[in-house]
Amino acid sequence: MGIRRAVVALGGNALIRKNQVGTIYEQFANTRDISVFLVKMIKNGWDLVVTHGNGPQVGAILLQNEAGRDLVPAMPLGICVAESEGYIGYMIQQCLSNALRKEGVDKQVVTLITQVLVDENDPALSNPTKPIGPYYDERRALQMRREGYNMVKQAGGWRMVVPSPDPKTVVEGSIIRSMLDNGIIVIAAGGGGMPVVEKKGWGLDGLEAVVDKDLAAERLAEAVEAELLLILTDVERVYLNYNTSHQRPLDNVTLSEIKKYYNQDQFPPGSMGPKILAAIRFLEYGGKKVIISHIDHGWEALQGKTGTQISRE
Repeated sequence: MGIRRAVVALGGNALIRKNQVGTIYEQFANTRDISVFLVKMIKNGWDLVVTHGNGPQVGAILLQNEAGRDLVPAMPLGICVAESEGYIGYMIQQCLSNALRKEGVDKQVVTLITQVLVDENDPALSNPTKPIGPYYDERRALQMRREGYNMVKQAGGWRMVVPSPDPKTVVEGSIIRSMLDNGIIVIAAGGGGMPVVEKKGWGLDGLEAVVDKDLAAERLAEAVEAELLLILTDVERVYLNYNTSHQRPLDNVTLSEIKKYYNQDQFPPGSMGPKILAAIRFLEYGGKKVIISHIDHGWEALQGKTGTQISRE
């Protein structure tokens, strides 16, 4: 069996499930469950890069920032993203290493804190639209606005909004590819990685922004020359006319078909849209297949028994 290369993107619901409060014990238990599937892939000849969401985790870190703001200096968003990438990576790294050892598989696992290059002229940088972190009451929200934060009012209260620029490349892409070439399993670009720009005479510089995790996963798949992008989320399939009486699941679909549906605005930008855009980019770049399915059914989706299977032809 030849070696195949895949990027597995775990959605934000992977580590904190519905009706859970998000204790570290719950997150570790969920990570151990996910590791069973990842080991199956590895034993069946796949080289893996694992990436993941971080929405609930970075939200908790920002809430801790807020609660302790009178005691210690608050950390900027980029540092909070890096912190979440580190601790989630640690959980996956430990649980996956233990699961591999239990199955007698001699593989090393490493977490790499990852930077993602964006264009400093990206119009998204001057148009913050991505809500992050906890809800605030109006008094605190107006105070934060005076402090320079962008705040918007939503149904549950006020939230901070930040820019979400389009990722161009993964800065550490060649390092990750080299590790894969040496048989190492890599956990990278968690939460979309840390967005950075290239400044003349300075080098890389971080931003108060976030990168969409699915778009970052696609750039990661390009960087390592993966043949498969497997996106695991909280729905079994991609649907047309989602949440309407005309809802229809997509099972097997071609690149040209999914592009047509995407251009018809079938996939909202806040949910399935970035996943479909990631699929289109990956296949146009040269990837062989994209699978989108539920986090609990990754193995069945990989075998073509469920999920939405998107191919070039």
